[in-house]
Amino acid sequence: MVITELLNRNAQFYGDRVSLVEINPSDKHDKAVTWREYELIESNPAERYRREITWREFDTKANRFANLLLTRGVKKGDKVAILLMNCIEWLPIYFGILKTGALVVPMNYRYSADEIKYCLELSESENLIFGPEFIGRVESIFDDLKGVKNMFFVGEDVPSFADSYETLTGYCSSLAPAVPLSEEDDAAIYFSSGTTGFPKAILHTHRALMSACETEQNHHGQTKDDVFLCIPPLYHTGAKMHWFGSLISGGKGVLLRGIKPQWILNTVSREKATIVWLLVPWVQDILDALDRGEIKKEDYELDQWRLMHVGAQPVPPSLIKRWLAHFPNHKYDTNYGLSESIGPGCVHLGVENIHKVGAIGVPGYHWQAKIVATDGTEVAQGEVGELIVKGPGVMKCYFNNPKATAETIKDGWLYTGDMARRDEDGFIYLVDRKKDVIITGGENLYPVQIEDFLRKHDAIKDVAVIGLPDERLGEIAAAIIEVKPDHILTEDAVMEFCGQLPRYKRPRKIIFATVPRNPTGKIEKPKLREMYCGERLVEAQTTK
Repeated sequence: MVITELLNRNAQFYGDRVSLVEINPSDKHDKAVTWREYELIESNPAERYRREITWREFDTKANRFANLLLTRGVKKGDKVAILLMNCIEWLPIYFGILKTGALVVPMNYRYSADEIKYCLELSESENLIFGPEFIGRVESIFDDLKGVKNMFFVGEDVPSFADSYETLTGYCSSLAPAVPLSEEDDAAIYFSSGTTGFPKAILHTHRALMSACETEQNHHGQTKDDVFLCIPPLYHTGAKMHWFGSLISGGKGVLLRGIKPQWILNTVSREKATIVWLLVPWVQDILDALDRGEIKKEDYELDQWRLMHVGAQPVPPSLIKRWLAHFPNHKYDTNYGLSESIGPGCVHLGVENIHKVGAIGVPGYHWQAKIVATDGTEVAQGEVGELIVKGPGVMKCYFNNPKATAETIKDGWLYTGDMARRDEDGFIYLVDRKKDVIITGGENLYPVQIEDFLRKHDAIKDVAVIGLPDERLGEIAAAIIEVKPDHILTEDAVMEFCGQLPRYKRPRKIIFATVPRNPTGKIEKPKLREMYCGERLVEAQTTK
């Protein structure tokens, strides 16, 4: 079975049931104290606070977009890129692309214009669908996008260089296109990056997408009566593959565009959410708001909330213990995965193993895992080695990059680049990352990108960016800066210079010091982590 058949089935058997809800809170909703007061605000149609579609409408929208693409010459094996914020159109567009036999190419909404161009070219995408938040970025590179034949715009005030998604799909057939699909067909390209920060295009088949559905439902037991609250971005495999549990079960999914604790708990109450996936910072914010008395559990209807799971970054055991003190009846799970393993679930803790909080868990449904030395042999229990995984969700390859593919997939095993150990009960614990990627609030930061930017400053001689532990975000980026002789540089000056970077890429700490390098010229980052974990900031340094 291919994943589009699940949508066809849901439209047939659950056609009138709600499939997707989009929630758009704004600052004016902060005036509401309880979820009941939210209902009064949202009763005004001008607010557009809440939108929903049924499974039948979902399938119809997917079919209409598929038929639009076919009329524009899109054929099996072509690529169609999505550049949208979370919205109710996102998933019908995703499935419309799949129904044509084309490959869907989700793109990170934080990409700069140059990164958008790079990823379109890397994936060989000839089609792009984008939203109002990206008009400026797309317009700035429009003349350079020679390979893009079709551009579709989701929203009002359609720019002159794109076509209206809403208008054109309204003229298209609502019947499913007759395009034969198989599990072995290519389905999607996701983007990942190594320590250099240059994205790799990860190719997955329909079989991998279906395996993600099966893994998610096996781990969390979704039924058609479950309601999944999804807050992270849908371009990310983590968000989408957790939602796949709703797809395979016919349950409702809720897309919340906001992360304030009050908004989250109001949405859980209003939509009767039973499963919520949170990132560590959001868990921290909810707990802090509860402890300060800013929100009170009794103002919400939370009894139906059965499962809270956390992923995308290491989870402090103390945080979960604190959560369970507030919500003792919740089941808890954490999931480990990579875009190369079709997202979360290749390793997972399991709701029955809360006594092992701190571990990432055991191999997931239909997955295998080993911890190996540099020669590929398994290490002894308790010893540290590289975590490798094998299962139905392992990527087919890095698209058009056989060298990187051969380095990452060996004999069917995916080498994750993460260092781990296994305890006497078989539970896996992450120890460190083999690569230098910094995970802050669930987002990957690539030190080389930030270092290259900072080196453009006239007063900077050398720089190294490392991750330092942070209770709320997991890690933060710290820049160790070596100032040029006869130059003066302050923290404020560095922060002002970094204003040219996207906010999430800006270093949170500035440390003025010498940057150590080994005899081969490589920065000694392990030494820096050892030196500066918990180091206080130095306000300024002058070298003469």
